[in-house]
Amino acid sequence: MFQPLSLFLGLRYSRAHYGQRFTRFIQRVSLVGIVLGVAALIIVGSVMNGFEGELKKRILTVVPQLEVQRESGLDNWRETAASLPPQPGQLALVPEVSTAGVVQSAQQLQAVQIQGVFPEYDASGVQLAPLQQHLEAGRLTLAPGSYEVVLGYALAQQLNVWPGQQLRLIAAGGGIYTPLGLLPAQRLVTVGAVVRMQSEADQHLLVMHGADLARILRMAPEHVTGLRYYFADPFQSLAAAAELRPELDPQLELRSWRESYGHLFDAVSMEKRMINLMLGLIIAVAAFNIVSSLMMVVQDKRGDIAILQTMGMAAHRVRRMIVFQGLVNGVLGSSLGLALGLLVALNLNTIVSALGVDMTFAGPQGLPVIVDSLQVVSTVAAALLLTLLATLFPAWQASRVLPAHALRYE
Repeated sequence: MFQPLSLFLGLRYSRAHYGQRFTRFIQRVSLVGIVLGVAALIIVGSVMNGFEGELKKRILTVVPQLEVQRESGLDNWRETAASLPPQPGQLALVPEVSTAGVVQSAQQLQAVQIQGVFPEYDASGVQLAPLQQHLEAGRLTLAPGSYEVVLGYALAQQLNVWPGQQLRLIAAGGGIYTPLGLLPAQRLVTVGAVVRMQSEADQHLLVMHGADLARILRMAPEHVTGLRYYFADPFQSLAAAAELRPELDPQLELRSWRESYGHLFDAVSMEKRMINLMLGLIIAVAAFNIVSSLMMVVQDKRGDIAILQTMGMAAHRVRRMIVFQGLVNGVLGSSLGLALGLLVALNLNTIVSALGVDMTFAGPQGLPVIVDSLQVVSTVAAALLLTLLATLFPAWQASRVLPAHALRYE
């Protein structure tokens, strides 16, 4: 079968079992380094993607993703909702009643963010689905007039209250002035359910029916504090906010999840970048080993290169020959690393369980793993690019071999 001369010689030199043992050892080390670097980046990146995905699922599905509010509330929220253009990835646009508040049990007092939802609207299923999925105790009914609340697991533990027990809810809004001063809006409510999101949201999550919260806040019928967007990907709310802000009525305000939880996701993003950088150094070290091994090959094969040049082999073909030889390690190492990384990432929980590692902290489903095809392709491409760059200097040195000098004592 026809093969270009440079490719044929490059492959032949890379498969040769003769020559300096130390050179072959350095080549094997560089190959192992690329395999481990690519595999580690795929495995760790997939786990970090899974961790970020779980944060989005457990936090951003139960806290406001994007809110449209007015300081005095919305007296005709249906008209306002109709005036807002649909956004890419939008799942629902629902009314809400929300306020800061305090809940008091027999043992403790705790600040919370009270969320009032309206289960009777079809679109509210997006709000209630995460709560139902992570229900720990009780029943998720939220009937109007029942004054039942849903608590996060951490909040219920702090207050030491469980379904069927009562606690006092004190709202920040809705207070009235009396001769004795401001009398805050408050009422005894019953714990209907406890949800366990296994996230920071558990510490201050309190959900109740919007009509009950509106009565506590002494709001007029059909009045709400704002409208809440839900998206297929909560990160889409940031782009939606940027698009909505110029078209919004000046009296309306936009608030996204980033104001409350942006620092958490920024920290996760920074951690992902730093881990990728550190693991990428493994591939970089392997690339430097390729430079060393190819420079040794050039010195070892100076006579062969000189003979090829006297037979009419051009300098650019000599360069290609060395580049092809170096790329063999890059392609082989990246392929093996890709296979190893995907194999371990897709079976990580099985492998960890077989090793006897205690994974109770990760829940019944184990470590979250999300393999991002774009991230995998970029990892393999980066490894191949570093390998290619590592071959350029040795290839240039090989093309500068002078046949007269190399063959002087032959």
